[in-house]
Amino acid sequence: MDYSKFSLMGKTALIAGGSRGMGRACALAFADAGADVAVSSRHLADLEEVAKEIRAKGRKGLAVAAHFAKIEDSKRLVEEVRREFGRIDILMNNAGTNPYFGTLLDAEEWAWDATMNVNLKGPFLLSQLVARIMKQQGGGSIINMSSAAAFKATILGIYSVTKAGLIMMTQCTAKEWGQYGIRVNALAPGIIETRFSEALWKDPAVGEAAAKRNALGFLGAADDVVGAALFLASDASRYVTGATIVIDGGELIGAALAP
Repeated sequence: MDYSKFSLMGKTALIAGGSRGMGRACALAFADAGADVAVSSRHLADLEEVAKEIRAKGRKGLAVAAHFAKIEDSKRLVEEVRREFGRIDILMNNAGTNPYFGTLLDAEEWAWDATMNVNLKGPFLLSQLVARIMKQQGGGSIINMSSAAAFKATILGIYSVTKAGLIMMTQCTAKEWGQYGIRVNALAPGIIETRFSEALWKDPAVGEAAAKRNALGFLGAADDVVGAALFLASDASRYVTGATIVIDGGELIGAALAP
């Protein structure tokens, strides 16, 4: 096998939600693979630390603060990245939110709007802007960060709906933009031990119970998402589009059978 297909040399990546957790892990992995990387989120100080780590690897690193549910922020972000790097070959939509932990029956309108805006509207607007650049370049790769929660009803009802919508958006954009050489795929992690998902694992008893619900019997780390992300970002996946790779330790198939 030609492992050079996994190289990102000469490519530029933009990671929305790149300041910590899975976004940071992917940003550093993309830099290790040879890409120049721009990271963005709402907090510049955290982003600057990641950009510094990227530059320490000998690649160009750029930090840009932006709110992805606001079109003007996304436009400014894309223009800054293109001005700095000249092109955008890879977009990872990793930004996400889950401000409401409760039932759909009791959910208020603000919770629906806030979650939809960041988890679905934001990735659509940013993908649209970047796809126009990729079309001019002759192609590119867009990776949407969905969730295993997209495939089953959970107490995180609004969040699950947005992540299911993101998978359908992945398929629709892949179908429309494939003619321009743009591949669009999604990742669907289960419970990954990051700050974003602390409520699902930080308490030892809660974390242990969650781990027992998947076939492998342990929860994932941010680095467990990196391999699939690198595959989708690189030419190794040149014939893959509209797909969703589930990275959940077997959560969707359930706990391991007793011996």
